[in-house]
Amino acid sequence: MTSSNRVQLAVVREVTPGTTPSTPRMRKARITGESLSFAPEYVDPDEIRDDRMLNDPIKVMQASTGGVNFELSYPDDGSPMSEFYRSGFFAPWVNTPTFDNDGTADSVVTGVTDSSDTFAVASGGASVVAGHLVRATGFTNAANNQVFRAASSTGTTIVGASLTLTDEAAPPAAAKLKVVGFQGASGDITATSTGLGSTTLDFTTLGIAVGQWIKIGGTATGDKFATAALNDWARITAIAATALTLDHLPAAWTTDAGTGKTLKVWFGDYIRNGTTVTSLTLERGFLGQAVPTYIVNTGMQVGELQHSITSRQKITGSVTFTGMGGSQSTTALDASPDAVTTGLVMAANANVGRLYENGSRLTSPNWAMEVAFTINNNLRTNESVDEASPVAVREGECTVTGSVNSYFGDNSLLAKFYAGTPSSLATRVDKNGQALVFAFPRVTYRSDGNPNASGKNTDVMLPLGWQASKDTLIGAHATLDRLPYFE
Repeated sequence: MTSSNRVQLAVVREVTPGTTPSTPRMRKARITGESLSFAPEYVDPDEIRDDRMLNDPIKVMQASTGGVNFELSYPDDGSPMSEFYRSGFFAPWVNTPTFDNDGTADSVVTGVTDSSDTFAVASGGASVVAGHLVRATGFTNAANNQVFRAASSTGTTIVGASLTLTDEAAPPAAAKLKVVGFQGASGDITATSTGLGSTTLDFTTLGIAVGQWIKIGGTATGDKFATAALNDWARITAIAATALTLDHLPAAWTTDAGTGKTLKVWFGDYIRNGTTVTSLTLERGFLGQAVPTYIVNTGMQVGELQHSITSRQKITGSVTFTGMGGSQSTTALDASPDAVTTGLVMAANANVGRLYENGSRLTSPNWAMEVAFTINNNLRTNESVDEASPVAVREGECTVTGSVNSYFGDNSLLAKFYAGTPSSLATRVDKNGQALVFAFPRVTYRSDGNPNASGKNTDVMLPLGWQASKDTLIGAHATLDRLPYFE
């Protein structure tokens, strides 16, 4: 006997689709259910027998398919959830400069020196530029775990200024440095009528991108604008040396000279739908058995990625896979897979910071009760008569659809439906100083659109189905930003 409470799902990215890496580093996934299948397919013989009997069934194919359900938590880079997004978006993550010992002490982050305000790294330090905000975590000495402004860097050093550090000759396995934003000198960053301006800080050097979401302002009074309404979220639409043009600005946006402020601005990693294949090996371990069985699915690509945000509910999601081959065994691919991530599950209402429609908050009188979306990659398999499993998985069109169910407070959304007026949708979810922004910069409402009185003493709702199309600003249907830290 075995129990669902003793089923383990572990994941690794493949280099060659359909081939599990040798000695793979498996990572445990957080799931609420799964329907994965690796099974042979049979047909019956058509021979006519005078004894009315049937010969053995004939195996013709074996294939991997199925799905995984989950609740939304922050998708740490390299985690199964991060890999599911990478496969579903058909694109790699664009990450901020990151230096992570990732389980091996003194490997990537190699030292801390208080006297010179320096963190030493094995290589790549020059990707951190003056003005970047760097978050240091996982160090042995608490003083070294902090967010600091980079003053300079070399290939092997990242240097702050006036830091209070404790020397560490060999940082531990958990030590990590990651760029999480940027910060101006006193009075340098201003709020302009179209976004942010600067005098000294060169925005073009920071590695930010058009279409990326940012959070303006820190926690300390000196790190945020005096005008409280400016310390909010926005999206970058243009980048010049001394000007960031923004949209999705708060309604009360105004100018502010930023006098005496060392303004902090937060940004993170992002992904946009594209054409790069990511295939995965998935392994289920049935650990409740006396001798556990392990069933492996290879060449698994995300055909559909779905999320649903419903009032008073946890934010849920699912991925469905189309794959190639597989196997079963009583030996695990990795006897000690990485533990699951520890980020808390996110929910509607409490953790949805904002739902944007056409660049502004969707609010009174048309508050939304539910929003959902699906990315469908229209996958299909290729087969060869001399192979027992599919030889390839091929992608079709990237179709992004969704729905919004709002109160029918006025005619504004319904009018867009009847006129076919393009709009945009975005939703920000944040918890414990981490955030995700799902955005669909060009959508058309094209289905439902029927407000009905279902009975007495009920609110009339407006359900609208929408479809995304290519946005000329970023050249994509869908984007996801993840901010590992913000204030």
